[in-house]
Amino acid sequence: MKSLRKNKIYIDKEALASLALVQEGLLFPVDKLMNEKETQEVDRTKEYKNRTFPFSFILAPSGKKNQEVIKALKKGDKVALVENDRDVGEIEVEEVFTIDPLQRIKNIYGTDDISHPGIKKNLQRLGKYAVSGKFHVIFDDLKRTKELIAKKKKELKAKNVAAIMLAAKPLHRAHERLIRLTMENSDLVVLFLLKPYTEDRFSYELRKKCLEYFVSNYLPKNRVIIAPLENTYIFAGFNELILDAIVAQNFGCTKLVVGKNHAGLGLYYDKNSVKSVFDNIKGITIEIETVSEFVYCNECKTLVSTNTCPHGTHHHISYHADSILELLELGILPPAVLVRKEISAIILSELFPNRFKNLEKLFADLIPNPGLIVKHNEEDFYKELMKLYQTTSLT
Repeated sequence: MKSLRKNKIYIDKEALASLALVQEGLLFPVDKLMNEKETQEVDRTKEYKNRTFPFSFILAPSGKKNQEVIKALKKGDKVALVENDRDVGEIEVEEVFTIDPLQRIKNIYGTDDISHPGIKKNLQRLGKYAVSGKFHVIFDDLKRTKELIAKKKKELKAKNVAAIMLAAKPLHRAHERLIRLTMENSDLVVLFLLKPYTEDRFSYELRKKCLEYFVSNYLPKNRVIIAPLENTYIFAGFNELILDAIVAQNFGCTKLVVGKNHAGLGLYYDKNSVKSVFDNIKGITIEIETVSEFVYCNECKTLVSTNTCPHGTHHHISYHADSILELLELGILPPAVLVRKEISAIILSELFPNRFKNLEKLFADLIPNPGLIVKHNEEDFYKELMKLYQTTSLT
């Protein structure tokens, strides 16, 4: 429905999703757009209402029209929020104040180096004037996820609920090992699949399809939930892990599992003990479990933890997602020790549809068959081709 209200602020879906995170209590104790005093205090102390919160939560959308509207607002005014020509919410104005966009970027990213593509993009989204106050938005996705997790917890009488934040781009063997390991000591595992707001050939839907295949075929699926997590601009910086912990806790999880090699963890030694970004937080009670990196060792001939393998790094194959993704984007089947062949088949058949001129001839020439006439698809071909790669008598 198009907005008929005179005062309108135009926002994108990323901003809408960020507002919805607050509305659904997932960034608690934040429950509104912060005013100038709160903004300055939070950015200085990294706390809000005596709880850790890494930076202020504000709305200062760019655009000449937006900025003119915001600048003219007075306390008590109501202003409509419009996304894609739809009325999606309303703000009851508390205050209008100016911000420094570069400082705002630095608060989120830890740097204001505009050569960084993410920083440049988000700087373009920021205006000089911010509006504070209570708000309401229409965004049901998060509400459904909250209800799904609450229902599953009740059904299983789950006390130990673990959260894993995954991009799964692509889903590889180390992800699989991490999920299985987490299930060992959990009644329920919530796989939060990150849902970004940028165009990508490797879409959220494709990543979800791969994760659903793995869960449905190789795990006790009644103890696993795949939940979308709106991966908006607020998660872009070095405070990502703190926000992940806040969100997971507010979704009702009791534990967040992260890899020790995660860039935002910031492990360091202090008086002979290992510390991290989580050692100085307030009000975040969720247990944080850190897991060592998994690698494939060509001496052990299996997937191992770097914490337990006695062989040097020159024997290890790391699960670097960007390198595996590069193979897939070039149309190359990754070795099965890196990505399960069925997952690779799903991805390649999606990325390269109708790739083969005569698929049935390829099957007849290259793939053993039982003599029956069967209709094949590209996914089947990739699976069978991988089996040929895995033969050993001539290699």
